[in-house]
Amino acid sequence: MERTAVNPWTWSQELGYNQGEAVSGHTRTLYCAGQTAMSGDGKPRHAEDMAAQLALSLDNLEAVLGEAGMSLSNLVRLNVYTTDVDRLFEHYGVLAARLGAARVAPSTTMLGVTRLAIPALLVELEGTAVA
Repeated sequence: MERTAVNPWTWSQELGYNQGEAVSGHTRTLYCAGQTAMSGDGKPRHAEDMAAQLALSLDNLEAVLGEAGMSLSNLVRLNVYTTDVDRLFEHYGVLAARLGAARVAPSTTMLGVTRLAIPALLVELEGTAVA
């Protein structure tokens, strides 16, 4: 698989993501359901703690990727849904650090939403990975 970043502008790279990613060659694609701060037994965790919810959501996304033989480095698309964009930006370093450590800058969209499926949840990560 070959990945090529597509960035007509450089400002998004400074924020840690690419405007697009062209993927070519023989590939396998994984479409991940939205991952949230849920425990292994399906209970929401870390009520009102955006940083902890973001970290656990990333852990859960990594678990799904790992089960498919992939990692964060395979992400080509990341959708971030949050009930509070300003609070998420206060803790965005949690996400940026993990993606940076994986040496990946997937095309990303962040959306503020009224609520998530479970009211105690503040953030949800939906990814597409290619290997």
